[in-house]
This record gives sequence, structure tokens and C-alpha cells, in this order.
Amino acid sequence: MDRFSGSSVLVTGAGGGIGRGIALAYAREGARVGLLDNNEALLAEAIEEGAGLDLTAIPCDVSDEAAVKQAVDGFAGSGGLDVLVNNAVAFHYAPLVDFPSETLHRMLDVGIKGTFWATRAATPHLKKSKNASILNLSSIAVSMAIGNAAVYSSIKGAIDTLTRQQAAELGKDGIRVNALAPGSVATPGANSVITEQGWKERAAKTLLGRLPTIEDIAKAAVFLGSEDALCITGVTLKVDSGMTISGA
Repeated sequence: MDRFSGSSVLVTGAGGGIGRGIALAYAREGARVGLLDNNEALLAEAIEEGAGLDLTAIPCDVSDEAAVKQAVDGFAGSGGLDVLVNNAVAFHYAPLVDFPSETLHRMLDVGIKGTFWATRAATPHLKKSKNASILNLSSIAVSMAIGNAAVYSSIKGAIDTLTRQQAAELGKDGIRVNALAPGSVATPGANSVITEQGWKERAAKTLLGRLPTIEDIAKAAVFLGSEDALCITGVTLKVDSGMTISGA
């Protein structure tokens, strides 16, 4: 597969989990990929996993506006930019009335401001691309009431709104903007808080009887950034095996 040969892709929050999966999937399609993350140890692991691929580790905290601009300009300046994937997120589940203020600010800084900073920095570079695309990571938490997830769900709801607004603003420049809403995915972080029985119960609530994997999400991300999706913009694509409409 070589759909992105000659293209440049930047993925935020790319050190592990879904972000790493998306970054490696684009690289395996021939793209030059920048992996942006504030965890240098995870970045090193990702680069090692993708040995032989065209990967660049970019240590950066997306909540730092100036640092994000410098990182994006530095990566794009050496080979342009065709796809931006806004994946970086900070999450914490707790009752809203007891939610730690410091954690709340951090989640907003990473999940909303970080997406805005990266998008704003990337847009001048994307305007020069023949197939420019921005992909924001949403969540099925926007469509379901989940206990103790008010802050996380609200942030992802804001991402859905930002996606539509940016699609409307940037379409004239040939930039497509979409969002991807994964279902329950067994990432390292999720595995630390969900038991094996919990995963089985979640799978039983889907229409297909299986939960999406990191690879499933990555394939959808590559599709939305590819020429196969040239007329798709302003949408949030759920990859959840039908969980949000199962009624279970």
C-alpha cells in the first residue's frame, strides 16, 4: 500500500494508543509522519516500533501555543504538510461536583486549546497541499450518557462543533475537516481501568458483537485523509461496531 507516498502527516498525541496506531498506519502507506507528544519515552517506543518507516519524533506539549507553532512550522518547513490529526487528549473520570480544578484546566488546555493551536498553526501549510485534510478525534461519549465523564464528553462535544465550523471556514481553501469517534477501544490506558469482564460486557452491547481495535480506528483515519474521501467534510464518523445505536 502506498496511498500517501510523497505526503506529510502530523499526528498529535502520537506516543501511544490510538495516536500511535494512526501515525504508524499513515507511515505504512508511504507518508512522512511527525509524531508529536509530550512523553518522550513513549515517542521513543513508537519510533522503535515503526523502525524502517519515515518517522520523526517531535517532543511538544500541545497546550503550549508557541511550542506548537514552532513544532508544526519546523516539521512542515522540511517537507510540507498534507494531513493533521488532532488526537492529543488528557482524560480523567470523576463526578463533576468533585472534579479537581487543576485537572479540569489541564483537560481543557490539551483537548480544546491544543486542537485549536495545532489547527491554526497547520492551516497555512495545509493550504499549499493538493489533498489537505484535518482529522479531529472525537468520541462516542458525545452520543451516550456515561457516568463521571461530563468533562471528557463536553470536550469531545466541542471537538464535534469545531470540526463542522472549521469545515465551513476552510473548505474554500480545499481543506477537508472531519472527526473520528472511536467506540470502546482496548488501549493501554483503557486496559488499566477496565477489566476483562468489563470488555466482554461492552462488546455485548454492540451490534456486531465485537469492539473496534486500534487498527480499526487507524484504517478509518487513513481513509478520511485519503483521496477516497475527497468529498467528505464536516462529518463525525463513528467507528463503534454499532454501540451507540444498539439500545443494549
